[in-house]
Formats: sequence, C-alpha cells, structure tokens
Amino acid sequence: MPYQAPVDQISFILRHVVPFDKVAGTERYAEATDDTVDAILTEAGRMAANVLAPLNRAGDLNPARLENGVVRTSPGFDAGFQAIAEGGWIGLSADPDHGGAGLPQALNMAVNEMLSSACLALQLNPLLTQGQIEALEHHASDELKALYLPKLISGEWTGTMNLTEPQAGSDVGALTTKAEPQGDGTYKITGQKIYITWGDSDFAGNVCHAVLARLPDGEKGTRGISLFMVPKYIPDAEGKPGVANSLKVVSLEHKLGIHGSPTCVMSYEGATGWLIGEEHKGMAAMFTMMNNARLGVGVQGVGVAEAALQQAVAYARDRDQMGPILGHADVRRMLAVARAEIFAARAICLACATATDMARATGDADWAARAALLTPIAKAYGTDVGVRVADAGVQVHGGMGYIEETGASQFLRDVRITPIYEGTNGIQAMDLVGRKLMDEGAAAQALLDEVMDGAREMSHVNPERVEELWKAAETLSDATARMVARAPEDRFAGAAPYLSAFARVLGAYYHLRAAQAGDDDHKALARIYLDRILPRYAADLAEAAAGVADLNAVSDEALGLT
Repeated sequence: MPYQAPVDQISFILRHVVPFDKVAGTERYAEATDDTVDAILTEAGRMAANVLAPLNRAGDLNPARLENGVVRTSPGFDAGFQAIAEGGWIGLSADPDHGGAGLPQALNMAVNEMLSSACLALQLNPLLTQGQIEALEHHASDELKALYLPKLISGEWTGTMNLTEPQAGSDVGALTTKAEPQGDGTYKITGQKIYITWGDSDFAGNVCHAVLARLPDGEKGTRGISLFMVPKYIPDAEGKPGVANSLKVVSLEHKLGIHGSPTCVMSYEGATGWLIGEEHKGMAAMFTMMNNARLGVGVQGVGVAEAALQQAVAYARDRDQMGPILGHADVRRMLAVARAEIFAARAICLACATATDMARATGDADWAARAALLTPIAKAYGTDVGVRVADAGVQVHGGMGYIEETGASQFLRDVRITPIYEGTNGIQAMDLVGRKLMDEGAAAQALLDEVMDGAREMSHVNPERVEELWKAAETLSDATARMVARAPEDRFAGAAPYLSAFARVLGAYYHLRAAQAGDDDHKALARIYLDRILPRYAADLAEAAAGVADLNAVSDEALGLT
C-alpha cells in the first residue's frame, strides 16, 4: 500500500490537543495561521508520499557505498534531497535573516514525521543539517553564521555531528581528537570519529562537520571540549567550496537497517577548522544540536510507526484466512493498540515542540523547563513506539512479514536504531530522573498538575476513565516526589520504567483531550489507550521503586560470566 501522509491527524493534534494556538498567538510566530499550517502540511505530505516514499525500498536494496574515497548514494536519493531542499523544508524553522522561514518547530517536526515515514534513511540528512543550523544560530560567530547558514538552510551544503570515537561513546569526555591553534583564527583537527551519519554524499556541494575536539589546554572530561566547524572543502574568498580539506571517509558501517544512509568512519588528519562558540564550551553548543536531534529522532519513531501500521492494516484487509484477518480479534487488537500508541507518541512530540516554540517566542523559563522535561520522554517513547509498532506490523503479516519482499521487515530494521542513536533511551531516562529533576521535580509536578486539572475539567467526557487518569497522575506525582528524594543509583535503576509511566499518563491525557474535541473514532481510540495501555503505568512505577539493590545482588556469574 502506498504511504498516505496523515495530514488530518497531525492537524487535529495541533488544533485541539497541544497548545499550538498559543504559539500562533505570539508575535514571533504570527504567520503560523491555520491556512499557512494547512498549506505546509498538505504540500509536505504530497512530496513525502509521491517523491520520497518510492525511494525507501531502493535505498534498502541498494545501500550507499564507498568508491575510491567517495560516497555513492542510493538510486534517486539525489533527486529526493533536491526536492527537500528546493521545497524549503530544511530551513522551515530557521532564522529568516539567513534564508529560513522562521516558522514554529512544531510545524517543522510535523513535516519531519512525514519525511521519516516516507524514507527514514534520506530524512536523516536534513535532520542533522537542521541540528547544525540551530547550533550555529545559537553559538557561532557572525562570520561563521554569514558563511554557513544560508548554504545549509538552502540545502546547497549539508551538516553533520561528530561526537563519537571508538573509545568514547556515551562517555564523550574520553575523546582524544586534538585541536591545535594556528595563530590565524584556524585550528588543525586530528583524530577519528565513528558513527557519522551522512558523513559524505555525492550530491552536496560541501559537507560541513561539527567536530568535538580538545585544545592543548583543555582539561580532562567534558569541560575541556570545544566544537569546531570542519568543512569537506575549505571555502574560498567568495565563500565557495575551494581546496579539499585534510579529512576523509575511511569506511562505511554495514548496518541492520537504514542502508541508504551512509554511516561513516571519519579521519581528520590536521584538517582546518574554525571554533564554534567559546573555547572549552563545546558541549553546550553540541547539546543545542543534540536536543534538536533528540526530539527529531522521537518524531522519526512516530513516522516509521505510521508507515508500518498503514502497510499492516492494508495487508490485514486483503489477507483472507477464514475471512479478512482484519476481522480477527487478536489482529484487530494489535492494530488498534498500535494506532492508539502512535497518537499518544505524536501528541507528546508535538507538545514538546510547542513548548520549545513558546520558550523561544516568550523567553518564559517555565516553557523552557517544560520543553527540557518533555525532550527525553518524546525521544524515548516515540522510538519505543516505533519499534513496537513495526514489530507488530511484522506479526500481522505472519510468515510473509519475515519475507523481505513484503517490506514489513524493513520498517523494523530501520527503526531499531532510533532508541540507540542521539543518546540511548536508557540515557534519556537517566537524564529525566537526573538533570530534569534537579529543580526538585518542579517542572514535572507542574505538568502533572496540569494533567490533573485538565482531567477535572473533562469529567463530563467519561467520568470513570477520567477518574482513572486523575488517579494515575496523582500516583505519578507521588512517585516523582519519592524519586527526587532517592540516591542517584536508585534513581537510575528505576529511570526507564519511570519514563515509561510518565509517557503513558501523558498519552492518556492527550487522548482524552482528543476525545473531548473529536468524533467517535477519537473516543474509541481513547478507550483503547485508557483501558489497555494506561494501566501499565502501575507496573512501571512498581519497577521504578525497586531501586538498585536487587540488580547488584545478581552476580556476574549468574548473568552468564563464568
């Protein structure tokens, strides 16, 4: 079944479930009228379905490859990227001073979802470029902004993120890449980086690498790290790609999925770079880029889930086993639960994006805290839902789901990376119970108060289920207070189930808001979520309260190290 962009579903959430009306009501985003939003979603959905979706299978069967040091991309990817660039989709939320449209991040993430549904491997390219654009907007010098931003926003050049090294993954502070000042404002960058998404292509005029490295006087750990712009080609006096820089793609990784996306091992051999931001403050600049990408990856999970579910529903409708299997109770259970979880994950991602927009438009610290709190939840829940739904899609196909020709397995293989990159979901959960509760849980409690107040206001929708939501939010509020009081290791041991519980409560809240504003289908999906998914929060919180002692009591030998 061809992919159909869920424009109406996204539009409904923006209008009735998350506070996008407040975003459009600000001076900064006054142009985000209903007509503008409808036009953008419709056009992006058309391009995703008609231009990008036909490339998805080709990218899987014809992976990117390295030939004589040059990355050759999958068939049609060059034209697909040009469609993204020429449509202005890369700079949708970028600064208008440098060629961006300046529209809300919520709208940008809605577009990114549809691009991810259509072809995740290709969508990764503009996603990383958007993250670099945001890092430059916030941290780079005026000179770097003037040179790089217009070309990144237009899609003439593309951007990457270079953090990971063979010995420095989640422990970024262990990196060994060196930066040596040359006395003329440039630096020589030497080292190796791995897992560099879209580290090269044969359709970009230049590939601009944001590289973490340590200056000679940089202290150990993350406090001594700086961020540098290291382009593939050094711009000449006119800002055009000049001589080749001293960097190269050593190899491409052979991966489970996203075969069309080249994941590069990069070698920097005294390459020329320019400082982004202040010396030794590279992690602050990189976190700007990473936070953008983390929400974007959560949206990728939702996007792949949507595409996988659409195909599974079409197969269940057409597959006849004592009648269409769509009518079998267990198949219908899998599909209905998947649809309800996609709605919840999409709403959480768009709620996070609208909070980001409100923080930017108003400077309000409470909105900034809301966006920071929701980011790890959106990333982890969105990608977990992506994996669950893609897995269910294979199951619905039965034996044919295990056969490559149906394409069902590609969704599962592609989306499986999303809980891992841009910070594993375990790290997202640790961030939630660590940094995001450092305010003594104030931001979390404010959000849960909103859920409980909202539940009271919706008591007429379905009193019994609204009461269940209110009790769940109150229980989660109490658990949050206990989490704040716990020792760090006990917090971290329960972090993942705590995040899951938080997501389930938020998902139920957004479903009830949809049921209040929507039709019978919205009410039916809300019942599915509140009856079948929300109750799992209690088990999540029971595990979250268990602490670390029982985990440490299991010996290495018992784990299998004999």
